[in-house]
Amino acid sequence: MTDYTPRTLDTLRIADDDLRAVLEGRRHLLFDGGMGTMLQAAGLAAGELPELLCLTNPDEIRAVHTAYVEAGAEVVTTNTFGANARKLGDAATVEDVFCAAVRCARDAGARYVAGDIGPTGALLAPLGTLTFDEAYELFAQQVRAAVAAGVDLIVIETMTDLAEVRAAVLAAKEHADLPIFATMTFEADGRTFLGTPPEVAAATLDALGADVVGINCSLGPAELAPFARRMVASTAKPVMVQANAGLPKVRDGKTVYDIDPATYAAGVQAMVEGGVGVIGGCCGTTPAYIRLLADIVRDRVPAAHPAAGALTVASAQTLVALPEAERRVAVIGERINPTGKKRLQAALREGDIDYVIGQGISQQEQGADILDVNVGLPGIDEPAVLARVCEQLSAATVLPLQIDSTDPAAIERAVRRYAGKPIINSVNGKRESLDAILPIAAHYGANIIGLTLDEDGIPDTAQARFAIAQRIVDEAARYGIGPDRILIDCLVMTASTNQAQALEILRAVTMCRERLGVHCALGVSNISFGLPARELMNATFLAAAFGAGLDAPIMNPGSARYMDAVRAFRVLNMEDAGSVAYIERYATWADPYKGHPANTAQAAGDTIAADAGDPIRHLILTGKKDEMAAATERLLATCDPMDLINDHLIPALDEVGELFDKGAYFLPQLMASAECARVGFDTIRRLMPASDIASKGSICLATVKGDIHDIGKNIVKMLLDNYGYTVFDLGRDVDPQAIVDEVRARGVELVGLSALMTTTVPAMEQTIDLLHEQVPGVKVVVGGAVLTPEYASQIGADYYAKDAAETARIAEELFGADA
Repeated sequence: MTDYTPRTLDTLRIADDDLRAVLEGRRHLLFDGGMGTMLQAAGLAAGELPELLCLTNPDEIRAVHTAYVEAGAEVVTTNTFGANARKLGDAATVEDVFCAAVRCARDAGARYVAGDIGPTGALLAPLGTLTFDEAYELFAQQVRAAVAAGVDLIVIETMTDLAEVRAAVLAAKEHADLPIFATMTFEADGRTFLGTPPEVAAATLDALGADVVGINCSLGPAELAPFARRMVASTAKPVMVQANAGLPKVRDGKTVYDIDPATYAAGVQAMVEGGVGVIGGCCGTTPAYIRLLADIVRDRVPAAHPAAGALTVASAQTLVALPEAERRVAVIGERINPTGKKRLQAALREGDIDYVIGQGISQQEQGADILDVNVGLPGIDEPAVLARVCEQLSAATVLPLQIDSTDPAAIERAVRRYAGKPIINSVNGKRESLDAILPIAAHYGANIIGLTLDEDGIPDTAQARFAIAQRIVDEAARYGIGPDRILIDCLVMTASTNQAQALEILRAVTMCRERLGVHCALGVSNISFGLPARELMNATFLAAAFGAGLDAPIMNPGSARYMDAVRAFRVLNMEDAGSVAYIERYATWADPYKGHPANTAQAAGDTIAADAGDPIRHLILTGKKDEMAAATERLLATCDPMDLINDHLIPALDEVGELFDKGAYFLPQLMASAECARVGFDTIRRLMPASDIASKGSICLATVKGDIHDIGKNIVKMLLDNYGYTVFDLGRDVDPQAIVDEVRARGVELVGLSALMTTTVPAMEQTIDLLHEQVPGVKVVVGGAVLTPEYASQIGADYYAKDAAETARIAEELFGADA
C-alpha cells in the first residue's frame, strides 16, 4: 500500500547540516568525476562490466574514489551505475555489488556517498517491452540495496525517458528516507533521446519529490549552459550539472575528450554564477577537472533562483504554463469522455483503444492544449483501461493529460505511470473526496481541479462557491499543494433552468482568480443544454468567461466557433503577439458566414492537413493506425502493392523523418507513425503473394560486446522493418566474431552497431575491424549516445547515424545505389 506521508526535508534522514544547507539552496556541493574514464585509463578490458570490479578489483575502484576525494570532491558516487538485476544477470547480486561499492567509497574517505542508479537499458512500454512496474521493481531493489549498504543519498542519472526516471524517483521515495538527486541527459537540440526538454524535466521531477534536479553527460559545459538556465528558471529546487569534458575522440588507440580542465572549469563557473548549485564531472573528467571545480565553489554562496510562478502541466515532450504574472488560456479537449457518446462507449467496451487514441490525435490536430481523459463506464475495469489509454495517448500525442475519474484507484493507477505532470480531475469540497484525492496528487506531483460542490451540493451563489474553493485550497496546502497547482471549476449550470446562475458562475471565477491566486477551469458546453443554437450560446458564454478570468475552458476543440473565440481572445489578451496566428488563420476569410476556415490539423507545431488524395500519408503522419488497414485495402483495389509501398508508405515515412529532424516530431510520434506504417505493410503481406513484395535488402543490427543497452537498436529495427528491409536483430552484448559469422552466413551488405557506454566503444572498434577484415565490402553504420561523426570515422565506421531516421536514409542511399 502506498505511503502518502508528505515528504519534506524534515522527514528525510540528512547526513549533516551542510548537506541540509545544500538541499535548501544555501550551500554548493561538489560531486566527483567520470568513473568510466578513470577505469579505461587504468586498462579496463573492453566489454567488462565495470560494476563487477567492486567485487573483483576493489583496490582499483577505491583508488579512483580516493583520487577524487583528494581533488576536493565531497560526494563520491558508487560504482553501481549499471548494477541492476537486468544488467548484472547471473554475474552477481545487486545487493553484493552495492555493499562492495559503498565499502570502496567509504574506505576512500568520502564525506558523502551517493548510491548511483542509471537507466535499465530497456525502453519502457508502450514504445518498448519493459513495463513501468518492472522498471520500478528493478529500481526498488537497487534503492533497498543502497540503503542497506549505508549511502547518504540517492543519485539517479543519465536518464533519457521521463517515464523511467519517474519510476526510479518513486522507487527512491517509497523505499528510502534519503535525499534524491535526479538528472537527465540532453542532446544538442535541448531534448532527451525521447524528446523531453529541460523545463518539463524540472517541473515534473520537482513536483514528484526529487530534492535536486539537473543534467548530466552528453555535452560539454558551454553546450549544457543554456539548458541549465532553462532548468534554473523552472524550479526553485537546487539544480545540478555534471557535464562531459566535450566530445570523445580516438588518439593513439584510446578514447580522449576535447576540453581541457581550465576550459571546462570556466564553463562550469558560468553556470554556477547563473544559479547552478551542485556540480561535478561526467565522461572524460578526471581529478584534475574536479580540483578546479573545488576552487570555484569554495566559500561561494549559491545564487538565488526562485522559479517564476506558474501552473505547469506537462507531457513528456510539452509544457503548458499558466503564469501568475500574465494571462494565458489553455484549451482542455473534452472528447474522450463516454457520457453521451455511443461510439466511444462501444470502443471502450470492446477494448478498441485505437479508436480512443484517434480521438486524442484529432483534438491535438484541432488545437487542444491539454486532453481530458475519462473512461468511466459500467462494466469495464476502469483502473486498467484508464492507465492503458493514458499510456497509449502519451505515445501518440504530445499533449499533457488531465486524468478524469471519480474512482481514486483508477486515478492513482494512471497518475503513477504518467510520464509528465498531469492534472487530476477532480477533487471537491466533500471530506471524503479531499481525504481520497489530495494525498494522491501530493505523492505523485499532480495538479488538481477543485469542484465547488460539497455535501450540500452545488451552491447557488458566487460567495458560497468561493467558500468551497477556499476550503479546497486550504486543505491542499496541508499536503504541500500550493495555488500554483490548483485549478478551480466553479461548475457551469444550464441557463435553460438556472438562468440567474450564469452571472454567479462568472462572479465566482473572478473571486477565485483574484482572492485565492488560483487558475480556473469551466466545462463550457453545460451552459446551453436544453437551448437551441447551442454553439452560439456556448461561444458567447466562453467569451464572457474569458473576461471574468477563465484560464482553461474544457471544450470540444473540433467546434470552429469555440476555437474562433479562443483565437480572438488570445489577440485581445496579448497572448498572440502581433496577432500573427490570428492573421495567418483568418486573413483570407472575408465572410463570417461562408467558407469558414477549415480545422487544419496542428501536430507538434506543423500543419498536417488531411489529404483526400493520399489518405495513407495523413494516417502515417498522425499515427492513426486504427484506420490504416482499411485504407490500405481500399488502395490495393486499384494500386500495385509495390507502388503503394514506394509511392505512399515510404514517402510518408520520409516526411515523418523530416519532421523529426526539424524537431516538430519526437521519438514517440516517430514510432507511432512507424507502427501505423507497419499495419499497412502487414496488410499488404496478408493480401498479396509473397513474391509480389520484394525485400529492399538485408541488414544486421547488434549492440556490441559488453553493452546491454538496446533501446536505440530496437527503434532502428522497427523503422527499417517498415521501410521494407529484412532485418536480422542479433541482440545485445554480441561478440564481434558472432556478428561476423552471421553477416557472412546471410550475405548481409549493411551492419548497424550500437553502443551507449564509453567503456564499450573499444568493442565496437574491434567489431568494425573484424568485419572489414573478414567480410570485405560490407558497410557498417554506427550510432549511440557516446559517438560523434568524427569518432565514428576514427574507429573505422563507414557511416554515422545520429538517430533511427538517419539510419533509414543511409540504408536508402546504400541499397538505392545497388539497385
